[in-house]
Amino acid sequence: MSDMNPSMEDFAALLEQSFEERDTAEGSVVKGTITAIEKDMAIVDVGLKVEGRIALKEFGAKAKDGSLNVGDTVEVYVERVENALGEAVLSREKARREESWVKLEAKFEAGERVEGVIFNQVKGGFTVDLDGAVAFLPRSQVDIRPVRDVTPLMHNPQPFEILKMDKRRGNIVVSRRTVLEESRAEQRSEIVQNLEEGQTVEGVVKNITDYGAFVDLGGIDGLLHVTDMAWRRVNHPSEILSIGQTVKVQIIRINQETHRISLGMKQLQADPWDGIGANYPVGKKIKGTVTNITDYGAFVEIEPGIEGLIHVSEMSWTKKNVHPGKILSTSQEVEVVVLEVDPQKRRISLGLKQTLENPWEAFAHTHPTGAVVEGEVKNKTEFGLFIGLDGDVDGMVHLSDLDWNMPGEQAIENYNKGDMVQAVVLDVDVDKERISLGIKQLGRDKIGEAAASGDLRKNAVVTAEVTAVTDGGLEVRLVDHDIDTFIRRSDLSRDRDEQRPERFAVGQKVDARVTQFDKKTRRIQISIKALEIAEEKEAVAQFGSTDAGASLGDILGAALKNRDGN
Repeated sequence: MSDMNPSMEDFAALLEQSFEERDTAEGSVVKGTITAIEKDMAIVDVGLKVEGRIALKEFGAKAKDGSLNVGDTVEVYVERVENALGEAVLSREKARREESWVKLEAKFEAGERVEGVIFNQVKGGFTVDLDGAVAFLPRSQVDIRPVRDVTPLMHNPQPFEILKMDKRRGNIVVSRRTVLEESRAEQRSEIVQNLEEGQTVEGVVKNITDYGAFVDLGGIDGLLHVTDMAWRRVNHPSEILSIGQTVKVQIIRINQETHRISLGMKQLQADPWDGIGANYPVGKKIKGTVTNITDYGAFVEIEPGIEGLIHVSEMSWTKKNVHPGKILSTSQEVEVVVLEVDPQKRRISLGLKQTLENPWEAFAHTHPTGAVVEGEVKNKTEFGLFIGLDGDVDGMVHLSDLDWNMPGEQAIENYNKGDMVQAVVLDVDVDKERISLGIKQLGRDKIGEAAASGDLRKNAVVTAEVTAVTDGGLEVRLVDHDIDTFIRRSDLSRDRDEQRPERFAVGQKVDARVTQFDKKTRRIQISIKALEIAEEKEAVAQFGSTDAGASLGDILGAALKNRDGN
């Protein structure tokens, strides 16, 4: 460097100085002085080798009202120290933005609100001017409730809260909603402090839902639930309230943490359940109106605020599995009987069927035991027949009461659904709602009568008439008892050669001996062979044996002669 002339050294020093100035100035905010104002531009000296130009409009209101003068000090942003025209490229707008970023970051860190102006609508929200910095306001953050028209909010300075800042990307996200919520919470807290449970206040119905109404108490809403509107049943709040209506309510509960307030209207009226037991004693017959029908019964209003339930089991004596809606309809006036009153649980049980005569009691009065009735076979089951009777009641014929001589399982096959049959009333149990019938009782119990008289005891001699001849024996009817039975082939004669059924004819009468009589199974068995053997034994005993000199033929002849009276 020592060999260089002074002009070269000066040039190198100036060049070095120029580079240092460029490095330190570009991309930063510096102070400058306005040296001249030419038409719509301001000439600004920022202490560099060259001056720069800035459009007057970037200075905002100062440029318009003429308060911007030569010699004023202003902060500007240096984009480039020198351009192709040999001028510095300066920006007042970017300087304001940089200045705003610094201030905004400080407020963001401190959690302070900032003031801004909504100036444009973009996709998904709006843009907000925060004193030079542009922020994004999402649509969901505009207000507590959705706002259809944001026009009245635009171009008006208002507070915002910064949710997010990203300087590298130049993004700022703000919210107006959080500011409103904080303000509202402070307001609600102040109002709640002045309210007490049990206090009576006036409010305006603000909104109505299926489950209640929201009432404005002067800056804070309370919920008036549908069950607290009236002592009577209210199907929908709109039945008694309308939006904008002024109502007097009582504060039931206040939740100091959530600021939720529960309101009631019915609490301002006398409770109709007080002294309810004296007004509606059990057994009293009263009138009411059906207000609601469910699967398990119907609710009946017997006075304003007092409802009782007719359970489905208390609706009809005979219709057991029918929906209450097929017996009653809403708004229908009905007469009912009080069955039970529970003031603590606020329940009244009502009966509809009790206003009508019990059909089983009525049947018992008109059809005493032994009465003959007629009805249609409604159903066949494994244990008997169900017969439809007068008064819309059913009676049952058990299998054992179908036929005297035939097993029930076999006898029931002779009946079909829809058949008209006669039966005898055996028993009526009013409490259990059962009517027992018998079909076999319409005829004589011939076997039972014979058993009672002793005529069909074992070893008794009977006369039978042949009704049919088969290969296995004879079908016969006992002449004196009108009872059918069967003589097996082996019982037709003592002599094997005479055990031929074909030697007997239909209508022929024969004598036989009872060999078996079971009262339980009602089984009767008779035998000609047994009678012949018995008669032989009796003759031998009476007339002596063959050893006494008489032949067997003589003995039997004498025995038969003695029996016939000859």
